[in-house]
Parts: sequence; structure tokens; C-alpha cells
Amino acid sequence: MIRVGIGGWTFEGWRGGAFYPKGLPKTGELAYASRRLNSIEINATYHRNQSPASFRKWAAETPDDFVFSVKASRFVTNRRVLAEAGPSIQGFITSGLIELGAKLGPILWQFAPTKKFEVDDIRSFLALLPSEYQNVSLRHAVEVRHQSFVTPEFVKLAHEHNVAIVIAHAPEHPLIADITGSFVYARLQSSQANIATGYPPGEVAVWAEWAKIWEAGMAPKDLPTLMPAPSTEKRDVFVYVISGAKERAPGAAMALLAAANR
Repeated sequence: MIRVGIGGWTFEGWRGGAFYPKGLPKTGELAYASRRLNSIEINATYHRNQSPASFRKWAAETPDDFVFSVKASRFVTNRRVLAEAGPSIQGFITSGLIELGAKLGPILWQFAPTKKFEVDDIRSFLALLPSEYQNVSLRHAVEVRHQSFVTPEFVKLAHEHNVAIVIAHAPEHPLIADITGSFVYARLQSSQANIATGYPPGEVAVWAEWAKIWEAGMAPKDLPTLMPAPSTEKRDVFVYVISGAKERAPGAAMALLAAANR
């Protein structure tokens, strides 16, 4: 399934008619957003662990077929030696994520821009990511932001651990489009304020077509990869419009979701 969404649901620039209707209370924003998109990346978890009660509340406010991804704590990933993150990973995984139930999608682990590729450290970190917790299957994606990760050795490691490499559309970060996990995770971070849909219609159409190709188990031929793409059956695809001109994120995500469903 192709899922398209935004990062979080609390943003002043989306209020007053820009995305949320005028007069909509803040307590109704998640319910509204989750009925116009089919996924949201929870970003609040990056800054601090959330309570199990919060996860249960968010699950209750969204449609049955809605799915969240969860951005992992910065206290796990913003460190020099990722191999030492075991206790922090455990603390994050056990903080209440599974209260989302069937609405729990991938967990996003975003590395610091200064973090360089060190094969032993990255291998050890990926090995620490659990495949399940309390009989709930867990899926993981990593977003790297240093050019040193653009190497087949990193792609091979991610594939061996069934961890998706985030396809980041951002001028300041490397674009690695290799498919290494059982799903695809893309973050679009270059939306433009002067375009209602964030991206020009032609670019929206391209991303929608790529999403369909990924979902079908294939890889787009016009995206850069470092190793041959593995053949697979259909995949889940998660695409989030995150930063850039953030006020345009909902419009971009809705346009992309509509195009992907045509």
C-alpha cells in the first residue's frame, strides 16, 4: 500500500484555513488530518519519549486503516558511537509505541549530519534494532545525512539487517535510492512556498509514479542506486512531505496521494 503524509499535525502555519478549517480546535487537528491523509510521521518522539496514554489516544482518534511512523529519540542517534546506544534503544522501544497497535508503522532513526559512515559502528547499531517487541513486529528505517554513507558497503549492511535506507529529497543530504528493506521510506524536504502543492505538478506526478513502481516490487530506473535492486513482491511505501516550505506540506501530500491512487 502507498501511504503519504506529513510530519506531525501541530503547526501554526496550517491553521486558520491554510489546511485546518477556521475555528477548528487544536484537539481536532489529528482527527482532521488523518482523514485527508493515510499516514503521519510522529515527530514529537524525537524530542522526548511520549507516554503510553498518548499513543493510545492518537490511535483512538484516527481511522481504522491509518498508520503512524515514529521518529526515534535524538538521544539514541545523536551520539558519536552508535554501537553504545543499546540501552537507549531499549528505552525508546519500551516507551509505549506498541499502544498504537495495528497503526504502528516503521520507526525512523535519523542520524546527525556530522555522523560519518564507520562500518563496524553502523553494523553494530543495525544489529541492535529489534525485529519485534512483545510479539509486535517492528520495521526500521535509517536516514543518513553525511556523504560518506554513499557507498555499496552501507547499502549491503542495511540490506543484511532488513533496514530501509530513507530516500531523502533534500539538497543538503545525500540521495540513496537503494531498496534495502521490505518497505520503502521517502522524505520529501524541498517543497516551495510559491506553489500551492509544494512541488510542481510534474514533480508530484513523478513521485507518484515512483511510489507505484516501489509498491509493485520494482525500482525506478531514473533514481541513483549503488547496488542492483533485489527482486521482491509488492511492498508498502511511505512518503512524507516534511520540511522545505512546511506550510505547503499538507497540500503537497494530498496532491501526491491523489496522484498515486489514480
